Amino acid sequence: MTIFDQQPLGSPFSASTTTEDIVAGLDLSGKTAVVTGGYSGLGLETTWALAAAGTRVIVPARRPDVARAALKEVKNCEVVCMDLADIDSVRSASAHIGDRLDRLDLLMAVGGVMATPERRVGPGWEGQLTANHFGHFTLASELYPLLAAADGARVVINSSAGHTLTGIRWHDPHFRTGYDKWLAYGQAKTANALFAVHLDELGQGDGVRAFALHPGKIITGLQREMTLREQIDRGWVDEHGNVIDTDFKTPAQGAATGLWAATSPLLDGRGGLYLEDCDIARVCAPDTPMDDGGVRAYAIDPDEAARLWDLSLAVTGATPITG
Repeated sequence: MTIFDQQPLGSPFSASTTTEDIVAGLDLSGKTAVVTGGYSGLGLETTWALAAAGTRVIVPARRPDVARAALKEVKNCEVVCMDLADIDSVRSASAHIGDRLDRLDLLMAVGGVMATPERRVGPGWEGQLTANHFGHFTLASELYPLLAAADGARVVINSSAGHTLTGIRWHDPHFRTGYDKWLAYGQAKTANALFAVHLDELGQGDGVRAFALHPGKIITGLQREMTLREQIDRGWVDEHGNVIDTDFKTPAQGAATGLWAATSPLLDGRGGLYLEDCDIARVCAPDTPMDDGGVRAYAIDPDEAARLWDLSLAVTGATPITG
């Protein structure tokens, strides 16, 4: 992937496209997918759409009973217990999935957290970086043999425009010197984008391609750690919690870019790219406002991606991908 590749293709879809639009006419029978966060918000929309098109979907869930209740009407779907913030739990779930599948066509990394209070997990890691990045890094690494066996697998990772808040804080990635919930979120979303860059570099020889994306502004359970006052002050909702920002998408629109990344023939032979509004995003200048779209150059920098990969491998002890 080069900066030259990071430019819109002229996709027939747009910001208003829904999941139903993406899968219309698609037959994904025989395909297998793992969707993290697949029982609420954008993940639930993703699971519904994939299953409706014939995909067998496995949903890892920290709250399996809640997940099963949310997915009870979804055919060809099963739930596996997993907590993204607990690396041992991720390894256990990966082993369980490996026992049930002989290949994996799609890994949809939709689950995550946003702007949480300071939380330490594992050996004192910052919670947002762990749940959003280290957990997915470990999951993809452990499931990689299944992805390679699919001969054309795609890994789709939900990043966010929040990546514009900061690059990787190499001097203090775990916020030992003072916590800022929004910078922690921004770093985790940059990590998601960089993860796609290096995973694609390692995986393309096995037919495994990876993409990161900004789904758009959507009110989902992702905002559960924010107070109503915070959301009102940001102009997102009114005093009753009703969305008033006209730039917000519906969940079905928000999940569409991930589904496009997973299925579009326009992306055949491509990877390591950052997507938005069902197309490849442009590279934006460092001073571009967050809501104006695009991806910062540091979030798709291959050297930064390789450095993050080495850090992630060292701290998680995940199975190396040799490529």
